[in-house]
Order: sequence, then structure tokens, then C-alpha cells
Amino acid sequence: MLLGGCGLLPEQVDETAGWNAQKLYSEAKASMSEGGYERAVTLFEKLEARYPYGRFAQQAQLEVAYAYYKQGEQALALAAADRFIKLHPNHPNVDYAYYLKGLVNFNEDLGLLAGLSRQDLSERDPKGAREAFDSFRELVERFPESRYADDSRARMQYLINSLASHEVHVSRYYYNRGAYVASINRAQTAVNNFPQAPAIEEALFLMVMSYDKLGMAQLRDDADRVMRKNFPDSVYFRGGPEDDRPWWQLW
Repeated sequence: MLLGGCGLLPEQVDETAGWNAQKLYSEAKASMSEGGYERAVTLFEKLEARYPYGRFAQQAQLEVAYAYYKQGEQALALAAADRFIKLHPNHPNVDYAYYLKGLVNFNEDLGLLAGLSRQDLSERDPKGAREAFDSFRELVERFPESRYADDSRARMQYLINSLASHEVHVSRYYYNRGAYVASINRAQTAVNNFPQAPAIEEALFLMVMSYDKLGMAQLRDDADRVMRKNFPDSVYFRGGPEDDRPWWQLW
């Protein structure tokens, strides 16, 4: 009886049957504006399947990436953006695909970077931040006049500061545990890769302190000279006229 009853159920009707490419695109965009990203993705995919050629299909591929991004589907958003870049490297809006890749990784990693002081990151690598930086950099280099270029540059600067802070955080972690060689290596990475970041002041401080702990006086003094040249009023310099000891002995 159950099997027989199934035949009495009405067939599911596809509301989009007979819609042309423009109608599918317009309805999908309307769903996006109302926050209906799942329906928008479905409509964009139908558009591409039914009308694979033409400007609506190409734009739908890019819109799908954005819809996935708004849904919080980072992996799907990145895959869709990469697909668009591969299929349409000379499309007028390909700069947005690079920008969207940067946004996906930027926002995915923002929580990690914002909470550095509360996490033990000695074994963690902010991969998303580096990938975001690479996407923004590629956009700026390939499309310096893009409408997204200025925002990408601002985000790149934020990422530079955050990545430098990450390296210094790890360096400090190793220093506090007596792993002075590891501390020097991570501080040196920050100095070499992010020389203009504010965190470099602490990176040099950790290098001076670590070299002193290891009894490597020449390298300590070299790091001290670099620190004095770049940060003459550093908060890490202690002592005064009445105390002739080097500042690193006062910590």
C-alpha cells in the first residue's frame, strides 16, 4: 500500500523550467540580496548548466564564489574563485576573484591572529594569513588600478603586522622556556621578512637577550647596534647615568 501510495504524490515542479539566462541570473541576485545564498547558488548552477556560454554564465561562476563566502563555506568559495581565474584569466572582473580569495582567507584567519596573546602558537602556522597576503599581493601587482587595490594594500599591511607579531610571539615563547637558538631563529625571520613592522622592536630585543644568554657577545652587540639605530628611544633600554651596566643586564 505504501509503494502504491507513492505514485499518488505530486511530482516536484521545477519553478525555473523555461527561465532564460537573464531570468535565472536576476532571481539568483535577488536571493543574494535577501540573504538566500543557498538558493542563489542553486540558481547560478542551473544557469551555468543550461546556458554554459555567454556573459551570464561567466558572471554566475564568480557570483557562486561570493555566495559560498557569505555562507561561510571557505573551501567551496576558494575552489570557485580558483576555477573562475583558471577559466577566465582575462575576464574584466578577474581582479575580484583574487580579492575574494584574499577576503576568504583573511576572515578565516582573523580570529587566530586577533587572539595571539591568549594562545600557544609555537607549533601553529598562520597559513590562511599568508595565503590571504599572497592573493592581495597578486591583485595589487597585476591590477594596480583595480577598485579593490587600495583595500588590498591596507589589508596587506595589517597582515604584515600580524604575521610579524606571530613570529615574535613564538620567539618570546621559546625565550621564556630557555630555547634561545629557536628564539633567535624566529625573531630573525620577523626581521628579515617584515622589517617595517612595529613588532621588530621586540624581535631585536629578543635577539639581544638570547645572544647574551648564549654568551655570543659579538652577535649580541651587532643586534644591539641595529636596535639602537632603528629604535633609539626603545622602551627596552634600561639604566641611566648612575648605572653603567649594559641595558640587557638590567632585565
